[in-house]
Amino acid sequence: MKIVLTTSSTTLDGHLDKRFGRAPGFLIYDTEQQSCEFVDNEQNLNAAQGAGIQAAQNIISTGAKHLITGFCGPKAFKVLQSAGVKIYDTDAVSLKECIERFNSGSLMEINSANAESHWG
Repeated sequence: MKIVLTTSSTTLDGHLDKRFGRAPGFLIYDTEQQSCEFVDNEQNLNAAQGAGIQAAQNIISTGAKHLITGFCGPKAFKVLQSAGVKIYDTDAVSLKECIERFNSGSLMEINSANAESHWG
């Protein structure tokens, strides 16, 4: 199973970035292989609009069905939800703690967008 975390880190030693569409990148953690792959999101950092939608499409293309982030706008949320990606919010700071909470079932799944368009 693949879990995506919003971050600038290429390893689980980093911190969660609470932005989704304008996060520096995405760390894709494969629970079966216990491996990580970093996907750069630089093209969306300064996008005038559509950063969340493009980021959502990038997440979907990885095959991941779980996203741990902080804030997700309405358009990105709709794209992710339509693709069956579950989105989780957390107050955890470290990526390792995010994974631990995911594995223990203690993350809160969000059921609607929790940021306005063009947040962050």
